[in-house]
Amino acid sequence: MKTGEIQKLTVNRISDFGLYLTDGGEGEVLLPNRFAKLDMKEGDEVEVFVYHDSEDRLVASTETPYITVGKVAALKVVDKSVHGAFLDWGLSGKHLFLPNRNQQGAVVAGQLTVVYMYVDDRTGRCVATNKIKPFIYNEEPLTVRVGDEVDVLVAFETPIGYRVVINNRHWAMIYKNQLFRPIHIGDRCRGWVRKITEDMRIDVSLQQQGLAEVESSVVRLEALLTEHGGVLPINDKSDPKDVSRLTGMSKKVFKRALGMLLSKQKVRQTEYGIERIK
Repeated sequence: MKTGEIQKLTVNRISDFGLYLTDGGEGEVLLPNRFAKLDMKEGDEVEVFVYHDSEDRLVASTETPYITVGKVAALKVVDKSVHGAFLDWGLSGKHLFLPNRNQQGAVVAGQLTVVYMYVDDRTGRCVATNKIKPFIYNEEPLTVRVGDEVDVLVAFETPIGYRVVINNRHWAMIYKNQLFRPIHIGDRCRGWVRKITEDMRIDVSLQQQGLAEVESSVVRLEALLTEHGGVLPINDKSDPKDVSRLTGMSKKVFKRALGMLLSKQKVRQTEYGIERIK
């Protein structure tokens, strides 16, 4: 039975308080009645998250947390005390503890803070830390290659761009001159590996490269036309900033996507923009 992880357990017995689950070993964990379904019975398999409640008892929940052990996430600070801060990790009635010793930089109630979650060796509880650098590293063997689609968490802003965590494993960089839509600390989004240097530095783009980039941009442009009633106030003569603001694409990518739609006679250009051909 793994604390801080989502896992499948089996209903071992039923009590007035809920269902007692087991992983096949000697131990059990309670799934309280508020999470149990009326038709659950002994022998049923249930997917749950296991953690310690406010009274330090090991319990299970069918709620999906925002973070699990070994992962990085941006969580909202809901309260602070003399011992540390408490974070909203998506579980009702219980917050994730961020001890003072694990804090780095400003931790402000009401704001997001980027943390890594681990199980404390001494207490067995799930604990958060802002000091994520020891857990995220770029060493061989890297688990990504150029062109791979990756999960991106925006961690820090720098003068030249944003330092991000990809796939909860590696550091990467998104440069500001390659951004065509706003991003913020704590954002989670898809990205694609653009470059990996000899010293294991990884560059990521929020747009695909090559033909795949054009194809996804065509889909995006058609969706925007639908959202705006079949008309967009931009064309291939528009200012790049207007294109970026409205579409989240670079002018170059927009023109290639537009060219594909024009060639298929799906849209026409006008003096004021583009419109869908009905």
